[in-house]
Amino acid sequence: MHTDKPLSKEIDANVPTAARMYDYYLGGKDNYAADRAACEELDKVVPSTRRLAVNNRRFMQRVVRTLAAEHGIRQFLDHGSGLPTQDNVHQVAQRHDPTAHVVYVDNDPMVLVHGRALLEQDERTCVIHADMRDTDAIFSHPDTERLIDFSQPVAVLFNSVFHCIPDSDTDGPQAVVQRVRERLAPGSFLLMCQLVSEDAEVRDFVTNFMDQVTQGHWGRVRQEKDVAELFDGLEILEPGLVEVSTWRPDTDVAPRQLTHEWIEFGGVARIPVV
Repeated sequence: MHTDKPLSKEIDANVPTAARMYDYYLGGKDNYAADRAACEELDKVVPSTRRLAVNNRRFMQRVVRTLAAEHGIRQFLDHGSGLPTQDNVHQVAQRHDPTAHVVYVDNDPMVLVHGRALLEQDERTCVIHADMRDTDAIFSHPDTERLIDFSQPVAVLFNSVFHCIPDSDTDGPQAVVQRVRERLAPGSFLLMCQLVSEDAEVRDFVTNFMDQVTQGHWGRVRQEKDVAELFDGLEILEPGLVEVSTWRPDTDVAPRQLTHEWIEFGGVARIPVV
């Protein structure tokens, strides 16, 4: 569907990427000076971002654990997976069932290099280089076809990624979700969340700043109502659509955002079984 310039296979250390900035916020080492400088500028306006990133990562881990342990999901398709860090999707899922299959999708060439290095010994997990909007390419990729049986329930993750793509009738979040939903079996699950703010000035600043520093590899910060629309027609799991640190927390002492100029907002839902 989407017609942007072809995927880059070159790693440009001078242009920040969302994946490497996220890695920096999580305390990773797979980032460059340009990424760190961009994070420092971002922190001047949205100082809660590091804690937000940590909470988002923990949310993903709780969701995968819940879907594997309580709903028997053994297939995971992770869009915009980012750089490998501790307790990735496959590690959480395979802790419950070593036979669980995971396909990671990312357009960042650095993710591809590091991901394949990490996973080359794991025949049940792969990383494919694709734009998350290119549903046809993702679903028809040989590794996806090898690892995922779409006649059975799948968990599809869009974890903190929709703010990376702009609005579009054919390639915006709504269109991407619809294309994916049409290919999933009843009983499949979708994790969907993104950065939101109810403050127009924050939305505009972050959207413009990230679009500029990533040289156009950004969408926009949205509002809670925009995220809620993605869940139309789905069975939303309790506790509903929330700031993600409050989604079934393991403990009352999880790191809290000290400020809420923006939050990660979303939840998990199931495609109804008719």
